[in-house]
Amino acid sequence: AQELGITLDPSSDEARGVISRIKELEHQGYQFEGADASLELLIREAGGEVKEMFSFESFKVLVEKTAGRSVVSEAFLKLNVAGTSVYTAAEGNGPVNALDNALRKALSQYFPALRDMHLADYKVRVLDEKDATAAKVRVLIESKNYEDVWSNVGVSENVIEASWEALLDSFRYALLEAPTPKNEQTELTHHGLVNH
Repeated sequence: AQELGITLDPSSDEARGVISRIKELEHQGYQFEGADASLELLIREAGGEVKEMFSFESFKVLVEKTAGRSVVSEAFLKLNVAGTSVYTAAEGNGPVNALDNALRKALSQYFPALRDMHLADYKVRVLDEKDATAAKVRVLIESKNYEDVWSNVGVSENVIEASWEALLDSFRYALLEAPTPKNEQTELTHHGLVNH
């Protein structure tokens, strides 16, 4: 917390809560040494410093392979941003890239700075090899913009879910300093640009 410039009294309930949460997550397979941004989000959430800029509702990913053609991945995503339901779809080079593209497409209209952010590295590690394809996996995602590089972690038995978790936190981290979005419909109505 000190390194991150966050004031957190080591004897406080918040500090005890975040330590307990970190231990619980590490027991599930999370690792925060290589996921600085995920750790910072946990600490800031414990101190009530994180304002949620959007909420996730659902996603669907389709991967299609037909004879003689390359694989096509498409993601369909539903979020709530500033009280507005946002539904979008995007294609990508694989399901994770499709989810990344859909998330960026949905949010960049509210947060233009996200257009400068991109996924720089993606690593998957199997946590228990004896479970073969049903094993729990840890996904580490490194993201960049023009100023910073940060890493997030996700863990699940499902590689897409673990990837989504890390990806979602990557966007949440990028928006830590962003101003709260305004509902465009409300703004247009307020300025007399939309008739009911």
